[in-house]
Amino acid sequence: MFRSFMMSAAALALTAGAASADYTLTILHTNDFHDRFEPISAYDGPCAPEDNTAGECFGGSARLVTALAEARARSNNTILVDGGDQFQGTLFYTYYKGKMTAEFMNKLGYDAMTVGNHEFDDGPEVLAGFVDAVKFPILMSNADISMEPLLKGKIAKSTVIEKGGEKIGLIGLTPQDTDELASPGKNVIFTDPVQAVQGEVDKLTAEGVNKIIVLSHSGYLVDQKVAAETKGVDVIVGGHDNTYLSNVSEDAAGPYPTMVGTTAIVQAYAYGKFLGELNVTFNDAGEIVTAAGEPLIMDKAVAEDSDTLARIAELAVPLEEIRNKVVADASEAIEGNRDVCRQVECSMGNLVADAMLARVADQGVTIALANSGGLRASIDAGEVTMGEVLTVLPFQNTLSTFEVTGAGIVEALENGASQYEEKAGRFLQVAGLKYTVDPAAPAGSRISDVMVLVGGDAWAPIDPATAYLVVSNNYVRQGGDGFASFVNAPKAYDYGPDLADVVAEYMAANGPYQPYTDGRITVK
Repeated sequence: MFRSFMMSAAALALTAGAASADYTLTILHTNDFHDRFEPISAYDGPCAPEDNTAGECFGGSARLVTALAEARARSNNTILVDGGDQFQGTLFYTYYKGKMTAEFMNKLGYDAMTVGNHEFDDGPEVLAGFVDAVKFPILMSNADISMEPLLKGKIAKSTVIEKGGEKIGLIGLTPQDTDELASPGKNVIFTDPVQAVQGEVDKLTAEGVNKIIVLSHSGYLVDQKVAAETKGVDVIVGGHDNTYLSNVSEDAAGPYPTMVGTTAIVQAYAYGKFLGELNVTFNDAGEIVTAAGEPLIMDKAVAEDSDTLARIAELAVPLEEIRNKVVADASEAIEGNRDVCRQVECSMGNLVADAMLARVADQGVTIALANSGGLRASIDAGEVTMGEVLTVLPFQNTLSTFEVTGAGIVEALENGASQYEEKAGRFLQVAGLKYTVDPAAPAGSRISDVMVLVGGDAWAPIDPATAYLVVSNNYVRQGGDGFASFVNAPKAYDYGPDLADVVAEYMAANGPYQPYTDGRITVK
């Protein structure tokens, strides 16, 4: 009902004044690519070559090359933009950092990109090198980088490009909580998105630019807020929460585009599975007359460019020995989809939490906390390679152990559920613990019925005053995802083994691994 209403309202709003339209633009867009240069499976994980040959896989840069050439041939004026998070997610990033990303974005012919939180995963230095290597502007309006010498002067808040004789203003937007989500350092200050965008809109408008597109790595809900609370934004190309917008799929979170007032919002899921294609017609005043399109699925119907395949294969050579090593077996597929793991108990969350807890149980640790944002893919049934494990856990996080009171654990669970409706990665998967979350309650009071495992086989209510030994990863322990209360935790040790190695070894020791859920997280 909501989608039908939005689509009808959009149609009414956009048909008015069609006679004055005189400029059309095709906005091609991607977001949250996460270095998926090779095709992905239906589970967003690695795709076996034989499965790709059989037509069962999606995406990959070689398909994007073909799809972009075809899309550009359909339109007089096109731009290609990205909604952020090109970095992180496969061994290609682990090995090459931003160098391979820059090479392929240059090859695809991007016109601009906004900074995603994962572009800061390795600090300002890697991002700075990436900015130097690309042939297009990197944008970020809501951050002050003037005190960061590695980035100062390299990233603009907005830019103006010309297509078909018309000026188009582009504004970048990154998550306001990037300092909690990644490692930008203390010299980069993030600010309110609405104020930042409006400031750049006003600047561009004063320069005579009347077609303005925001590249936003802030999520579907924030994009709607920005659209509602600013004036002069025509299109928002989104990212960050892997939202799939569509007019034909029942799985879509909303229509493509989603109209908020006169602003068209688009997003195209993630991992190169879709290429967004929005066709916009503007009148002489720069107002949208029509905005229509649909994300194009990168499936077997899209041919893979042979030159691109050859280059990817060349760059993959150093990775083959690592990625192809079989480390375990799974009796069934292990669910790691973000739409599941960021709101309910999932089998991948249980696997990772169980593996962490098993590794340090002999140290007296009784509780494991795994941020669901650290789980980046599912794993198919059958043989499990190290490459698959590293795709699920690509961040090179280490095990961290520390002490927290029962009250502190409840506070952490509340933080995990505080952005439930946004499917934020801070939502906690657990072991040695169970709890109930009520998404309808106000943030900060959503958690109840917290129980801890005692003696290995009995459950007891958590004691707010008791100190518990906890295991998580170094990112969470050091305050990532908003877990600031862990920063000064007693008995903290952040230099345990790599989390991916821990999970691989746990699966091997418990093979063939049987994925499961057992009710440790209850959602009202």
